[in-house]
Amino acid sequence: MDPYQRIAAVIRYLDEAHTAQPDLSGLAQHVGLSPFHFHRLFSAWAAITPKDFVQCLTLAHAKALLRKGESVMEVALAAGLSGPGRLHDLCVNLEAASPGELKSGGEGWTIVAGFAVSPFGRCLVAESPRGICRLSFIESANGDAEWQALAASWPRARLQRDDGHAARLAGRIFTAPSQSRAGPPLRALVQGTAFQVRVWRALLQIQPGTLVSYGRLAAALGKPAAARAVGSAVGKNSLAYLIPCHRVIRETGVAGNYRWGRDRKRAILAWESSAVLSRGQPMERHRL
Repeated sequence: MDPYQRIAAVIRYLDEAHTAQPDLSGLAQHVGLSPFHFHRLFSAWAAITPKDFVQCLTLAHAKALLRKGESVMEVALAAGLSGPGRLHDLCVNLEAASPGELKSGGEGWTIVAGFAVSPFGRCLVAESPRGICRLSFIESANGDAEWQALAASWPRARLQRDDGHAARLAGRIFTAPSQSRAGPPLRALVQGTAFQVRVWRALLQIQPGTLVSYGRLAAALGKPAAARAVGSAVGKNSLAYLIPCHRVIRETGVAGNYRWGRDRKRAILAWESSAVLSRGQPMERHRL
């Protein structure tokens, strides 16, 4: 069982046993580790203690981040959401594929793709001549389904497998929230309608450790009645984590569905919330 699988197991266990307020020993026993090794796993994975991690998963904490995210959207709206998006910490230059590129299906391109390990499980990372064009967490047994989805999205491109290149990209993408990121901005390429691209660029304005609701995101885009359409665009994002669709939740504070699994979404949100604690910022204390 790798670290992420243990994280996911803890999340599922907390859903079942949250009323019992499980302590460190109980959580460690559930994932087959000693309390010492379990504590060390979490400290290495999230730079926070298991107790603080549990609090990052609470509904009250999600609501607090949601309130903070609403103000972030106000600032982003004032700055304008129509231009190229830029993720606060990661720095991503997002471009949309042109009609000609969509029509050609990537003809003449070599897309370098491979499998890598991330803090949230194995993933497929692919880079086109114009930037990263696919980032998917592996849900299938061997990754074949994700590879085929990549091939289908650029049917005339030549796919070149290079797991080493994928690992280097993943290393830049999944830098721990408590650490600074160096190097030039990552380039990313997406396929989508004009509205979908606007939604994805808006998502790049949401800082790690904050959340936004579907309704508020729709309002920020000038489409207050289009929360359902926004949700559809969020669900069609092909750049997991890089375009942070995981930071969009329901108005109630419930995380909701995620293309790559609800447990993974909550693990990512808790991992990003650890940056708040790592920077010494206070976090409200709530029971499960």
